[in-house]
Amino acid sequence: MAFSRQTQFAAAALMLMAASVTPAIAQTAAYTATPANVRDYVVGPQDVLNITSQDDPALSGKFTVEADLTFTFPLLGRVRAGGLTLREVESQLQTKLVDEGFFKDPQIMVSIEQYKSQKVFIVGEVRSPGAYALSGDMRLVEALALAGSTLPTAAGEVVIVPAGTDSMMVKPVSIDEAEASGAPVMRVNLRELQNGAFQQNVQLNGGDTVFVLKAENIYVFGQVKNPGAYPLQQDVTTVLQGLALAGGVTDRGATSRVEIVRIVNGEQKKMKVKLEDALLPGDT
Repeated sequence: MAFSRQTQFAAAALMLMAASVTPAIAQTAAYTATPANVRDYVVGPQDVLNITSQDDPALSGKFTVEADLTFTFPLLGRVRAGGLTLREVESQLQTKLVDEGFFKDPQIMVSIEQYKSQKVFIVGEVRSPGAYALSGDMRLVEALALAGSTLPTAAGEVVIVPAGTDSMMVKPVSIDEAEASGAPVMRVNLRELQNGAFQQNVQLNGGDTVFVLKAENIYVFGQVKNPGAYPLQQDVTTVLQGLALAGGVTDRGATSRVEIVRIVNGEQKKMKVKLEDALLPGDT
């Protein structure tokens, strides 16, 4: 039974929406999903410490490290924390409580409530790019939400570049620089993550840079309902799906006479294509 051209392209639009996503691009090197050793984290200004005492509930609470790298602790007054690891802060508190004669064997646990001295950088195709304070076990989805989510022009891939280990100054680096240096760059497939592949929702560390890549465009003109530029957000997009992005062909259009203008080795080439052929970035 023959179907109308409108019916064909309505089906094509549904096919485009339901198209399966190809597996995530393999990462170039192993990426550490969690900090190597949280206990060795070096405390910085504005970090919020979570201190728990098994001896006296009044000693338990959340304490913010001030700009002078100290915080006020019950019984002891000002205590230095900045520049020390969590282990060292814990040991220092225990020693001071013993030396001051408050306890013989105090049981103190120090952890990080908020990593405010640590930041992650979110750049690229997001609504509010910038530096954001790392809090708790921040993962990729939370970071993207802080940046206002991705833009319609975003590609289906995010690249996470870890901070350099040779400097105390945290700053974003380019993807090319990171890969050239052998850094463990992580590539995440956003489409898989949106479809429930939560293993893609990696944990972020202080100084990480999240690059939301921009999708490359195709250009659809002629006898289509909505001619214009459209981002390629899938790993494979066919001619039929490209036409569906433009609303399908008009009553005067002929799907058997679709042509593509493609740049090949710096030259424009015009070619006849079938509806199942794959499009490339920059195709018209």
